[in-house]
Amino acid sequence: MSLDRRQLLSLMPSAIALSAASQLLVDEAAAAKPRIKIGQIGVGHAHASKLSVYRASPDFEVVGIVEPDEELRKAAQNSPVCQGLPWLTRDQLLETPGLQAVLVETRVRDLLDNAEACVQAGKHVHIDKPAGESFSQFARIVETARKKNLLVQMGYMYRYNPAVVLLRDFLRQGWLGEVFEVHAVMSKVVGPAGRKQHAEYPGGMMFELGCHILDLVIGVLGRPQSVAAFSRHSSKIDDGLLDNMLGVLSYPKALATVKSSALEVEGGERRHLVVCGTEGTFHIQPLDNPSARVSLSQPRGAYKKGTQELQFPKYTRYIDDAADMARIIRGEKASDFSFEHDLAVQETLLRACGLESTL
Repeated sequence: MSLDRRQLLSLMPSAIALSAASQLLVDEAAAAKPRIKIGQIGVGHAHASKLSVYRASPDFEVVGIVEPDEELRKAAQNSPVCQGLPWLTRDQLLETPGLQAVLVETRVRDLLDNAEACVQAGKHVHIDKPAGESFSQFARIVETARKKNLLVQMGYMYRYNPAVVLLRDFLRQGWLGEVFEVHAVMSKVVGPAGRKQHAEYPGGMMFELGCHILDLVIGVLGRPQSVAAFSRHSSKIDDGLLDNMLGVLSYPKALATVKSSALEVEGGERRHLVVCGTEGTFHIQPLDNPSARVSLSQPRGAYKKGTQELQFPKYTRYIDDAADMARIIRGEKASDFSFEHDLAVQETLLRACGLESTL
């Protein structure tokens, strides 16, 4: 049945009122859920500013920040991200009544010690990347969290990227067939100051940047049978940073390569993940503002046989991570990333960095 213009206009106020009432119910339902009390330890990590996402979220109440380094604290105190929040000691934060979760955003060398203190105190944790240099300590943290039924959420920044989410759906439905090949690249130009910081860790750029895409590769293929690491210092700057690195992951029926450097001009535009299966190929590039080129051997759902270009909404990091954390803590869903996955990522990362001796 069709409506003329007069009839349509006569119905609009009711429709608008119904829409407003529906939105009000949604808002009231969200408001009915108690906000999750969360704090942050550290401002020394490159991604520590993600605190702003939690401050803006209706799911969380940020109760305070910890930063024992006076220089870092002074630099952060007047930033919009931290302004107005109380500065606490770690003990004060962990003893805050009702505290449920902690963001661990220290320098990498301090991530695991602080995360371990949090899970021992019975708190859920978000640990920024990578999961430190000691596999045994990370495994101990994971085991404690498992026993206490706590969430350990890693800060790998492409997990909730809409193109990656769609890729996971393709893989779940078997639309790509049997995966036999994966390529991933994540590079950029790093200036002298950043290079000096990264050179503190023997894992080089694979440890610093490659971890993000290694997380994606393990998500596709799982733990590899073996890992070959190729590391170079390719810059004229004599700082010892392994700035040109490649990891080759071997599986019974697949090979994967993970590449990361500190030298690539406009490297962000070439950051990509390519998954090749016997029934199709899914190529995401660039990762940070995703689009995808998908080729299929036959029609799959809404997707045609052959090649098609897919566009996605602008992706803002960490918003979906925070929302997922809230749902998991409230018991509305299980984590999409198992403890076994995170352990496999960390073990493989250290091997791809040539650090098998630390396992």
